[in-house]
Amino acid sequence: MITLCSQNELKSAQSALNKLEQSYPELFEKLIHVIHLTRTMQLKYQYMGCLIMNEDPENTKPQFVIGSVIRLYKKEIQRLTSDKDIDEVRKVFTEYKHTGYSRLSQLTLGKTPESLIGSSFIIQ
Repeated sequence: MITLCSQNELKSAQSALNKLEQSYPELFEKLIHVIHLTRTMQLKYQYMGCLIMNEDPENTKPQFVIGSVIRLYKKEIQRLTSDKDIDEVRKVFTEYKHTGYSRLSQLTLGKTPESLIGSSFIIQ
């Protein structure tokens, strides 16, 4: 699926993420940890987003990652999702779902909306 995002949509998402960081700094740090882990393990942001949002990750499941690594990754996701304020992350992810988990993750890590404008391929 191809998704298109405007600069205004990305700026709005960035603003929501900034509010999340200010209001829930510990939760935000856990989210950043999971995003960094996702990047480091070369997993798809869509897979991460599905796990956080309790969506079926079957179509985005890593094919060539050994089970023990996936179990470790899921434990880290569980640390995030067991936070008492996880619904705040889920609200942002739901509101900006059309933006894509990849762009939301990149905005969370500090990329600018201008650098993320245009289309991207999202695997569902």
